[in-house]
Amino acid sequence: MEQHAIIKKVQTTEKGTALAEKNNQYILEVAPSANRIQIKQMVEKMFGVSVTRVNTMNYLGKRKRERTARYGKKSDWKRAVVTLKQGDKIEAI
Repeated sequence: MEQHAIIKKVQTTEKGTALAEKNNQYILEVAPSANRIQIKQMVEKMFGVSVTRVNTMNYLGKRKRERTARYGKKSDWKRAVVTLKQGDKIEAI
């Protein structure tokens, strides 16, 4: 898979910035089909850092009501919390 097909974006949230400052962890939105090994390899390749741990979480898309009584659904997505080696940093944030 291509690198942009695996890692979609670095999420910048309050929780994400707190984790980055305190534990050297970064939150990424990744492809639902990507596994931990692929995520680790792509983060190391894209940002030039050493990854020590990758935790993933799958999220189900919410049901959203349209203007009428019909319901649609947002797409499912996956989040990865990547822990970096002490001293490394992702500069995208």
